Amino acid sequence: MQVIGHVIIIVNLLKADAEVYLLQMTSFFKNRGVTFEVYGYRGEPIFPEITSGDLAITLGGDGTVLFAARLLSQLEIPIMPVNLGQFGFITEVGRDEWQETFCKYETGEIVCSRRIMLQVNVEREGRNVAVFTGLNDSVISSQRISRLIQLRVNLRDTHLGQYRADGIIIATPTGSTAYSAAAGGPLLDPELEAMIINPICPFTLSNRPLVIKGCEEVTVSMEDGQGCQVILTVDGQTSFPLLSQDKVVFKCSPKKALIIPSDKRNFFEVIRQKLKWSGGPDA
Repeated sequence: MQVIGHVIIIVNLLKADAEVYLLQMTSFFKNRGVTFEVYGYRGEPIFPEITSGDLAITLGGDGTVLFAARLLSQLEIPIMPVNLGQFGFITEVGRDEWQETFCKYETGEIVCSRRIMLQVNVEREGRNVAVFTGLNDSVISSQRISRLIQLRVNLRDTHLGQYRADGIIIATPTGSTAYSAAAGGPLLDPELEAMIINPICPFTLSNRPLVIKGCEEVTVSMEDGQGCQVILTVDGQTSFPLLSQDKVVFKCSPKKALIIPSDKRNFFEVIRQKLKWSGGPDA
């Protein structure tokens, strides 16, 4: 049994019917005597100051969940993602299922899925100059299309190699269905404790995606003479310019994202449906 006295609602107001479902939610919580805060945004979301809450509900697509996960990562507030988007791998809860899912979570019939998050540190001249947290992935790439960059990759004390590629993706199991999948990476059960190292269009065809333990630490170093601006992007939403000799260290965050799943479908049913795995000649 979960005691829910205060709810945070994060809503992408550009989604169709977002305001309709927001009104449903606020009326529902008013009738139950549950207090709530609403953070609506159009376009790029701005991080508000949130200090506490018993539950967060996102109204939008996967991008809204990624934003909320970074926003709430240090507070360990469970997130119930309600899908108002088109695709939605993380947002399992259908728009007309949110009330039932909420009640089942409240009574303990549904439990949180615990998802690892990435902690990303940028080191420059021996000191940290930026720290990020992401639920899906982090990408190092050229700011210009079709420009190879040169990266040195280490797994703790082991040198994995020097990659000439369009970039590199470090993904969580949750992010395995996103950019990493499009770049030929494997799909992982989202509750695994693991990370994916996936070069993007490597010049050397023997550079293949790797799946490593979640307790490992990956360091990607910028080589000299790139010839173009290199950027770090976290969850496709936060960017940071990198310089020659910068080191980017990836490891699992000490905090996990707590995602409330649907009991109508599981991860494997979602990917079968979304990826149209019919098993026939058109699969």
